[in-house]
Amino acid sequence: MPRNLDLTALRSFVAVADAGGVTRAAGFLNLTQSAVSMQIKRLEEALDLALLDRSARRVTLTAAGEQLLGYARRMLALNDEVFGRLTHDDYEGEVVLGVPHDIVYPAIPQVLQRFAAEFPRMRVTLLSSYTRKLKAQFARGECDVIMTTEDAVEPGGETLVELPLVWVGAPGGQAWKQRPLRLAFEPNCIFRMGVQSALDAAGIPWTMAVESDSSRTIEASVSADLAVHVSLAGAEPRYMERIPHCGVLPDLETSKVNLYVADPVHSPAVEVLADLIRRAYAAQAGGAPVAARHVPGEAAEDAPRLALRA
Repeated sequence: MPRNLDLTALRSFVAVADAGGVTRAAGFLNLTQSAVSMQIKRLEEALDLALLDRSARRVTLTAAGEQLLGYARRMLALNDEVFGRLTHDDYEGEVVLGVPHDIVYPAIPQVLQRFAAEFPRMRVTLLSSYTRKLKAQFARGECDVIMTTEDAVEPGGETLVELPLVWVGAPGGQAWKQRPLRLAFEPNCIFRMGVQSALDAAGIPWTMAVESDSSRTIEASVSADLAVHVSLAGAEPRYMERIPHCGVLPDLETSKVNLYVADPVHSPAVEVLADLIRRAYAAQAGGAPVAARHVPGEAAEDAPRLALRA
């Protein structure tokens, strides 16, 4: 007799695998932690297999779980493709999202995946730039939704999270011990002046050793241990690590991650995108999930149709 897998349970399983834990997955799925745990348990019982290794602090997949994950993604993608092709045909067009390059990860790729599953006929254009430039584009009506990193929030915006700035450098690097301290920053980086002021107040000499409009150049230079940089806690770039300076370098200020949504919106999809961003940050912070407005259908893991502009 044929047996059927529960797609809802598979969706929870994929979310747990992506989020690295049940709590974060529950927040992103807008479910309770117990509901997600029960779905995973039912899936394991149906297959008579252990899918998650719960012995470590961070939930990891067993060998069987790793094998199931690929199948689960394909099944969910096909399911969502059917719903996307046969329903919601009234939502078409383009949504423009602006995000500072240093907070694109880790939340935005997951947001884009889920949005694309809800609105497969809509094009998402992601603008990756600096906060000042994004706010200017938003003011001119060139963006539907933007995220910013700022000291405060302006009227019409909302703060998603407030995070400390941390020093980052090459893994095992020594550049942070040099004097003058070698810094690497983009000219338009909003954190640049605050870092310089903190160093001046601490009496630490510094030099702008690397200056470039390209964030890739900054990342490459820092990862090569030529200089140090700063990042929002939790958003450290790849090939860098938080510097274990033990107080040798000054503590830095916090920064707000803000969200601004065009008013009026030209499509319900814009509000859905904003809600997905809210829920992603609520899940990452371990807080209560933010209720979405109207989100047709289910979230999914298939890839977005994305146009990326720097």
